[in-house]
Amino acid sequence: MDKLTPSTPVGLVILAAGSSSRMGQPKQLLPYDGESLVRRSARLGLLSGCFPVTVVLGANSLLIGTELEDLPVFVVQNPDWEAGMASSIRAGLANTLHVLPTVGSVIVSLCDQPLVTPAFLHGLTDAFAATGKPVIATRYGNTTGVPALFSRELFDALQGLNGQEGARKLIAMHPDRVHAVPFPEAALDVDTPEDYLKLIGGLI
Repeated sequence: MDKLTPSTPVGLVILAAGSSSRMGQPKQLLPYDGESLVRRSARLGLLSGCFPVTVVLGANSLLIGTELEDLPVFVVQNPDWEAGMASSIRAGLANTLHVLPTVGSVIVSLCDQPLVTPAFLHGLTDAFAATGKPVIATRYGNTTGVPALFSRELFDALQGLNGQEGARKLIAMHPDRVHAVPFPEAALDVDTPEDYLKLIGGLI
């Protein structure tokens, strides 16, 4: 797979700060295909060609962070993770701009969508280049959501999110500025023990 060129920098922010209350244990550490979900999302993110790759941690950050120690990703601790997803998006975007002030867009992704591939993430950047739309989102089922790419013109809007507001709110607010890329596999996010059983069942 071709890498992105330096003239089109795209950052990747992986959100992994939640407490996994519905799972009953840190879902970031659940094993899948020989590695934890958080490590898998970071490793595949690196293969997408995005830079920088930022992983935002919150609950259980010391434990989860050990999964990332040997990967060339930027790990950000969000002390306000309990305030909701918006704080993690802000933290991840702030780090992206600190590492690479010239970044032109950023992809917001979740660590609990383990079927998302590097090729698909790279495909979001291809769609951005082809359509010129400031938001390139993922369509699965009746949902248009993350992973989603946001161009620099929407960085202020991302930083203005509050509480439990996530990237999906911006996608819903700007339907005429969104191009959606189908990827049915993104529908499987691991929030509950039942979700995890579906995931590992696919390996049998």
